[in-house]
Amino acid sequence: MTRLEHYPPRLGRALATAFAAVLVAVTPHATTVQAEAAVPQAVPLAAAPIGFASVNALGQNGTTGGAAGRTVTATNAAQFLGYIDSLEPLVIQVAGRIEISSKQGVRPNKTIVGVGSSGHITGGGLDFYRSYNVIVRNLRFTAAEDDAVNVGQQSHHIWIDHNTFSGAVDGSIDVVRGADYVTVSWNHFDHADKSMLISHSDGAASTDVGHLKVTLHHNFFDHSRQRHPRIRFGEPVHVFNNYFLSNELYGVASTENAGAVVEGNYFENVPHPLISASGYADSGPGRAVQRNNILVNSGTPETAGTVVEPRTYYAYTVDAPAGVPAAVRAGAGAGKVTVAGLQPGAGG
Repeated sequence: MTRLEHYPPRLGRALATAFAAVLVAVTPHATTVQAEAAVPQAVPLAAAPIGFASVNALGQNGTTGGAAGRTVTATNAAQFLGYIDSLEPLVIQVAGRIEISSKQGVRPNKTIVGVGSSGHITGGGLDFYRSYNVIVRNLRFTAAEDDAVNVGQQSHHIWIDHNTFSGAVDGSIDVVRGADYVTVSWNHFDHADKSMLISHSDGAASTDVGHLKVTLHHNFFDHSRQRHPRIRFGEPVHVFNNYFLSNELYGVASTENAGAVVEGNYFENVPHPLISASGYADSGPGRAVQRNNILVNSGTPETAGTVVEPRTYYAYTVDAPAGVPAAVRAGAGAGKVTVAGLQPGAGG
């Protein structure tokens, strides 16, 4: 834990069918939501990612996971660990609570997806070491003894979508050691401590400069404490249409000459929405551009320098930030989605 972390300073488009008219009055630092309709319990999962996991690069045409392979179902740890270590493409359905330990390696060309609201990984996490083309979605991760998801060692084209994270001893998601082309979307970070780290160390320039291209969109940082994300070296890291609620230390921190584009987000009760020019803890300053964010009872975003625009890599649409809290509350996290083609009774 770094020095300052000891001391707190105290849908892509909004789901048009998920809520009716929301009347919003905006002042520079306050927003009042006057009416909000009920939302449905489940929405379809997107077939393909938005952002860096969609980019054709490094010999990979976007991120398709295990779509080319057979579908199997894991109901216990032995089955699950065998499937994620398999050399073949697989769609791995997770049915029920599976307890593992440490961080378990995931080989390329896998989709790991929870069945309904039952998919639950507890005690350990997933590790990506020179892996690629993997989708992780509709799962609940609890009580990981280290990281819940670690994307490292030149892994690329990883899509982490519609999961719920709580209780990890270290990070909920880390993207480190030259990893690239990652999208983190529609996840719920539920009272997490360290939500997301991009680059593990101030001394990692030799492996990380020119890599760590990550998109974060429509995530719910729900009373999570810090790292939403904390970035070193990566550029661009694109943070759009996320809901930041009561984050004790800070929202986004861009350090060590990283470049972040932070747009269309909704910050509520966040003392430091964006840190860049001042650096953070022992890390030197980074660069950051912010635009069209809503700030409610929150500090002023700190910007610095210029950043490579995400549009040079992919097309995207930014939803109106006033609708982000309703859309993200309705859609983010595990168990709030319908997954076409899942076979609850499928065997291994």
